[in-house]
Amino acid sequence: MSALRDALRDLPDAVFADLLESEEEYLLVIDLPGVTADTLDLQVADGRLIIEARREKALPREFEYLREDRSLFLDAELPLPPDATGRDGSATIDRGVLELTLPKTTAEVETTIDINDE
Repeated sequence: MSALRDALRDLPDAVFADLLESEEEYLLVIDLPGVTADTLDLQVADGRLIIEARREKALPREFEYLREDRSLFLDAELPLPPDATGRDGSATIDRGVLELTLPKTTAEVETTIDINDE
């Protein structure tokens, strides 16, 4: 699990994440402001979690950027613990907070994880 924990430290400073573990599964909670189920893709492949998140920003016509630090996207590949799998994984996103549950198992399977709006 240390590889995933270390990888979370390498996420951009504006991305906050928590990693939790029970006997049966892992829970990854990531703050992704402005991201919805329609603008988020999650995949598990080759022992890695692939996150592609997009959000839109509306710029009022009478304004221009003096400084722009809020990223429009997050593309990350995070190594999973060896006993984590995407099979039967679940994800929800509510108000820009992603909660991803990955069961523990010894078999590795490539899969896409559906995201539900709450």
